[in-house]
Amino acid sequence: MMAAQFFDDALDEIAQSAGVRGVVTDAADTVADIARADAPVASGEYRDSIHVEVKGVVATVVADVRHAMIVESREGTLARALGKAASRA
Repeated sequence: MMAAQFFDDALDEIAQSAGVRGVVTDAADTVADIARADAPVASGEYRDSIHVEVKGVVATVVADVRHAMIVESREGTLARALGKAASRA
C-alpha cells in the first residue's frame, strides 16, 4: 500500500492565497447581501449592521447592533440567508 504524502507548506500557501480569500469573501458577501435584503426593518439598525469580517481565510457574516441576538433568535435572518446562499451554489 502506498502512503499519501502531503506538502503542508504548499497547501498552506494555497489556502492563504488571494484567490482563496476572494472566493471565501465573495461567498460571505453573498450571504450578507441576502441577509440585508431579508432583514426585518423597524429602525434599520439591525439591517445596516450586517457586514462581513475577514480574518485570514475565514469570513464571518456578523450583525453587531446591541439587539442583533434578539432579532436573530426571533427571525433567523442570518441562518436563512446562509441556507439561501447555499442553495444557489
